[in-house]
Amino acid sequence: MLETYLFVYLLSAVIQLLVGVLANGIIVVVNGTGLIKQRKMIPLDLLLSCLAISRICLQLVIFCINLNVLSLTEFTIFPDNFAIFTFVNELGLWFAAWLSVFYCAKIACIAHPLFFWLKMRIAKLVPWLIFGSLLYASIISVLHSKHTRILFQKIWLDLFSNNTTAQIRELSVLQRSFLVIEFSLPFLIFLFSTLLLIFFLGRHTWQMRNTVTGTRNASMRIHISALLSILSFLVLYLAYYVMPALFFSQIFKLRNPIFLFCLFVVGSYPGGHSVILILGNPKLKQNVKKTLLHSKYCQ
Repeated sequence: MLETYLFVYLLSAVIQLLVGVLANGIIVVVNGTGLIKQRKMIPLDLLLSCLAISRICLQLVIFCINLNVLSLTEFTIFPDNFAIFTFVNELGLWFAAWLSVFYCAKIACIAHPLFFWLKMRIAKLVPWLIFGSLLYASIISVLHSKHTRILFQKIWLDLFSNNTTAQIRELSVLQRSFLVIEFSLPFLIFLFSTLLLIFFLGRHTWQMRNTVTGTRNASMRIHISALLSILSFLVLYLAYYVMPALFFSQIFKLRNPIFLFCLFVVGSYPGGHSVILILGNPKLKQNVKKTLLHSKYCQ
């Protein structure tokens, strides 16, 4: 029987799953409905839909990890299927990185030929970026499925068994380096584009600070809102990278409150950012309001 704090954590994990699936499901349904009505989908909606689908899968995988940690499922199930997690995780990170690049290219104004070229062509590049991400994540999952499985199985067994007798081969330094580089590439792209966008919005907002009335004041509020959204996304994205690093370092014991908190933060990323995207996207926000009003009216 679960202890009280473990039961509370399980309940929060279930709520986390429902919020993540609901938020990402809204993005998919709204954009899918638009595709059916208009027979086309703009690049941003396509990228958001792909990101939402990958995050629904990721949210389900994280919930399975939660069940594994709480010993509600066999602990060998997840390590044996780690290639699935690698594919879903890698794909979601790349889609998030390209979304950040898209926003940066469309919003920021930087006097550089390369940036101007990207600004003019980013919309046409979106389908190719999605295809490239799918291909890259597939290749990484297949080629390194054995290496990632060995690494994670060792950590997983160390967490679940203090006296494990399983002999698991250690990865070489070169293999570990390749794994770190591959998982760091989307993070570096995301970090560069996000910081560039934050710098632009912050500077632009600072230049508009003396305007107190009119359309510029409304524009300033929009910039501040966008800046806060991007900053919150940056915090979630960084936490999603930092928390697994704490897991792999094995500083905390399994089911320790701090360990569970780190796992909860990781699980909050797929749903949390999607909620931020919905609140910052007028079309998505309007459709959510219509749905809520319709539900209230039907009652």
